[in-house]
Amino acid sequence: MADIFDAYALADAWDEMFERPGEVRTAYEPVLAALQPIEPSELRFRADQMARAFTDRGVTYAFAGEERPWPLDLVPRILDALEWDLIQRGVSQRVRALEAYLADAYGHARAFEDGVVPWRLLLSSPHFHRAAHGVEPPGGVRIHVAGIDLVRDEAGDFRVLEDNVRVPSGVSYVIENRRAMTRIFPSLFAEQHVLPVDGYAQKLLAALRAAAPDGIEDPRVVVLTPGPSNAAYFEHALLARLMGVQLVEGHDLVCRNNRVWMRTTRGEVPVHVVYRRLDDDFLDPLHFRPDSVIGCPGIMSAAMAGNVTLANAVGNGIADDKLLYTYVPDLIRYYLGEEPILPNVESYRPDEPGQLEAVLDQIEQLVIKPVDGAGGQGIVIGPKADRDTIERTRKAVVADPRGFIAQRPVALSTSPTLAGEGMAPRHIDLRPFAVNDGNDVWVLPGGLTRVALQEGNLIVNSSQGGGSKDTWVLAEGPADSPAPVSAGDPLAVAPRQLGPDGTPTVVQEGAQQQ
Repeated sequence: MADIFDAYALADAWDEMFERPGEVRTAYEPVLAALQPIEPSELRFRADQMARAFTDRGVTYAFAGEERPWPLDLVPRILDALEWDLIQRGVSQRVRALEAYLADAYGHARAFEDGVVPWRLLLSSPHFHRAAHGVEPPGGVRIHVAGIDLVRDEAGDFRVLEDNVRVPSGVSYVIENRRAMTRIFPSLFAEQHVLPVDGYAQKLLAALRAAAPDGIEDPRVVVLTPGPSNAAYFEHALLARLMGVQLVEGHDLVCRNNRVWMRTTRGEVPVHVVYRRLDDDFLDPLHFRPDSVIGCPGIMSAAMAGNVTLANAVGNGIADDKLLYTYVPDLIRYYLGEEPILPNVESYRPDEPGQLEAVLDQIEQLVIKPVDGAGGQGIVIGPKADRDTIERTRKAVVADPRGFIAQRPVALSTSPTLAGEGMAPRHIDLRPFAVNDGNDVWVLPGGLTRVALQEGNLIVNSSQGGGSKDTWVLAEGPADSPAPVSAGDPLAVAPRQLGPDGTPTVVQEGAQQQ
C-alpha cells in the first residue's frame, strides 16, 4: 500500500475505497496504483497548484466573507455501472413524481382531496404562489433542472437526503472538477472508461429550447443572474458561455404587452425562455417582493400569458420543502404506481399528532432540520450537540412544529481525503443533476460529491467549509454492494397504485412497502 495510506484508519461508516483495512474495492484499484508512486509532499504540491489554477480561472466560492479557490480533493469518488444504473433510475423516478405533484398542487389538487398530502402542508408553505396556479408550462415541465442529494448509509445503501428543484446549483463545479482531474490523472480516464460530463450544457440547452412557448421555431434562451456579487455567479457565466446564450441581469430585460425583450446594442430582441438563477421572491417586483432591484417587472405576467417560459418554474419551492420530502415515497406510489427505488432517510413530522412527542422524547438522538433551511444552516445533530443547543432546539420545535423535520442520524459514507500530507476518512454525499426535456429525465453521469473536510463533521456544504471530489461513473463493471433494500420508516403508509381508469387505488395491508 502507498505510504500515504499507511496511517489511514477506517471510520465507523461505509468506506467508499476500502472494504476493510488494506483491502481496496475493485473499482479503486487503478486509482490506488496511480497514487502509490507519488510522495505525500508531491501530492500536496499538486493540490496547491490546482488551487492556484482555480483562483486564476475564477473557480472560487465564498466562505467566511472571502473568495477561496474551489476545494477539490485529488482522490475521486467512483461509482460502478450497476450503482449508477440504480441512482439514475431512482433520481429520474423522483423527479417525475415531483413533477406530477407540482402539476397537481397548482391544478386539480387530487392528492390533497385523496388525503395523500394534507392541505395544511401546501397552504402553510411560503413557496406556494397563487400566481403560479393554473399556469400550464409547455410540455408540462416545471422542473427543468433538479439536484437530488443522496447519501450512502452504514450498510452501503443509497438514500435520498433532500430534493432541490428551485434553483439547484453546483453543476459548474462538476465540469471544472473533471477538467482538473483529466490533467492530473490523464491515463486513468482511458483505463477506467469514465463516462464524460461535458455534454451537460448541450442537454440543458436542448431542454430549455424544448420548453419554449408553442409556435416558436427558433427560441431565444437567456440565463438570468442576480449579478457578479452572487456566490454562484461563476456558474451562471459558465453555463451561459457553454450553451452559447446571453447572460443577462434584470435591467437587461424589459416587458411590454406580456412579452419579454432583451436590450442589445442593435435594439430590443424577443426572449422566449429564461433560465433564471434567482429566487421567486426577487424575480418580479410586481408580483413578489416590491423592493427587489434584481428582477424584471412584468416577467411573471408574461409567463402567465404563455409568452415566455421560466425555468425552473415559479412556485417549485413547495416540492423541495423538507416536510414534503417525507411524503415523496407516498407520492411515487400515488402518481406513478411504483415502489420508490431510492428510499428516504427515516424521518418524523413534528407537526403530526403523536410525532411531536416522539421527537421531543428522543431529540438528543435525532437530527433536527428547518424545513426551509439551505446550505446546512440551522441543522442540529443531536448526538453531537451540547445541552444548551438541545434545549434551544426543543423550544423552537415546540413553538413551530411545522418548521422542522427530524431524521435518524446517518453515518454518511467516507472517502480517503488529503488532510495535510496524509489520507484520512471524510464524510461525503452526492448531488446528481437531472435535466427534464418533457420526454425524458436525463441524469448527468456522476454529479457533485461534496466532502466534509473537518474530521467527524457531517455537514458537507461548501458554505460550511466543505470541499468536493470528482465523481467517476464507470461505463462497465460489477457492483461491490447489492442494491438498497427497504428499511423501516416511521412514516411508511400503504402504497398507492393506479387503477385501470387511471385513478389512484390503495394497496391492501400486507403488501410490500418501501
